[in-house]
Amino acid sequence: METRYSVRKANLSDLHKIKALYRTVAALSGGIAREADEVTWDYVRNFIEKSLGAGVILAVENPLDPEEIIAEVHTYTPGIKVFAHVFGDLTIVVHPDHQEKGVGKLLFATLMEEIESRHPEIVRVELIARESNEKAIRFYKKFGFKAEGRLENRICGKTGKLEADIPMGWVRQGPGQGPG
Repeated sequence: METRYSVRKANLSDLHKIKALYRTVAALSGGIAREADEVTWDYVRNFIEKSLGAGVILAVENPLDPEEIIAEVHTYTPGIKVFAHVFGDLTIVVHPDHQEKGVGKLLFATLMEEIESRHPEIVRVELIARESNEKAIRFYKKFGFKAEGRLENRICGKTGKLEADIPMGWVRQGPGQGPG
């Protein structure tokens, strides 16, 4: 029997579930930029509130345990008028036990559909991927993101090795493009 995943909007009551997910993913080398001890209540509350107020936040619950969130994505505007047409600080996390099962693809496709259909004011979406995460870079490119440069020696991993961050962007195409 195939597991069916569904995406829903996340909210502040998901705080403890999202924090647990982020701490699990952060414990992996290269999982996210933060280490597990940097995933605090304040950090998670901050991005949830910003996403609810000026962006999008989506989650996937474990179909076998609705008390567990197994994937989350969020993005929001930076709160500066000249960037009101931009969603940034995009982060997606998928629990390691649920990777390679289409969860991330479903979640990200839902995010992009939400942006395209419900946020016509958003012309650009930005994210950053570390250069060693080639899998993520290929993933984002499938959704129309383009690498827009390199931030040399920006990431210092646990081994002390420096690597580049790759800024990537998606730009809305077609009629009605622009903040109006």
